[in-house]
Amino acid sequence: MKKVAALAGGVGGAKMLVGLSRAASPENLTAVVNTGDDANLYGVHISPDVDIVTYWLAGIADTARGWGIRGDTFGAVEGLRSLGVDTWFGLGDRDFGTCLYRTERMHSGATLTTVTQEICTSLRVATRVLPMTDEMVRTKIVTDDGRVLDFQEYFVKERTRPEVAEINIEAGGPRRPGPDVLAAVGDADAVVLCPSNPFLSIDPILSLAGVRDALRAHDNVVAVTPIVRGGALKGPADRLLKRLAGEASASAVARYYGDLIDVFVVDASDGDEVAKVNALGLRCLELDTIMRNHDASELLAREILSA
Repeated sequence: MKKVAALAGGVGGAKMLVGLSRAASPENLTAVVNTGDDANLYGVHISPDVDIVTYWLAGIADTARGWGIRGDTFGAVEGLRSLGVDTWFGLGDRDFGTCLYRTERMHSGATLTTVTQEICTSLRVATRVLPMTDEMVRTKIVTDDGRVLDFQEYFVKERTRPEVAEINIEAGGPRRPGPDVLAAVGDADAVVLCPSNPFLSIDPILSLAGVRDALRAHDNVVAVTPIVRGGALKGPADRLLKRLAGEASASAVARYYGDLIDVFVVDASDGDEVAKVNALGLRCLELDTIMRNHDASELLAREILSA
């Protein structure tokens, strides 16, 4: 079995991780997960991407929503709303419990990496889930009208409606990766950049010291397109690519990653993108990247790891 490290965030990343955990076995997979969208709301530390990934791997995710826990209730947030709190961020009761546990453990001195492992163990997730860092690194969105929004304000409160002028990744320290992140990348037989938003999910990970160098030094880094026929399956990746990279296409994503990757996967319906990717000096694979269910995710993962 190949050892795999995957950089991920959001629903696209979670779906890919489910497939990789099936194809490589959970014990051979390490997920390095974006924490640039972490937030402190309702008195708790929320790690949306870490929790999305964990819940999907645990088999308890609300896959219709993409986030949260299947069958969860929202009594706590509804109670806050009845008291006049602006509850624009949805957080289910069981999800709230996860965040409360995380907050209390971190207040007692535990790192985000340690707490994440404890949560994974409790939920019987055998895949190693690594937050990208234990430091505070936050993604800020600069809008065309000059506002600077926290990630969740942009993504949830304003539903990605504002036009984006710039994305800044701000840190309270030196932007060091988590203690096992670089080793996970270096020890892997294959590194996969999941079909997550390049700007919002992958870039925060790439901003950490040593990550880009680790990818350049690796000889088998595969990126999977989040763009199919010029559009994003979910989220604002296509709009951001048009605005910040000039074009929304699979090849634009490959160009954006540049020399960090060796292989790029385009959707089988996007055959005209193959020549453009090859022209970048990359090997291009044409596969069905639309992960409609867990079996489709597994098939995609197996094809990537066997190519």
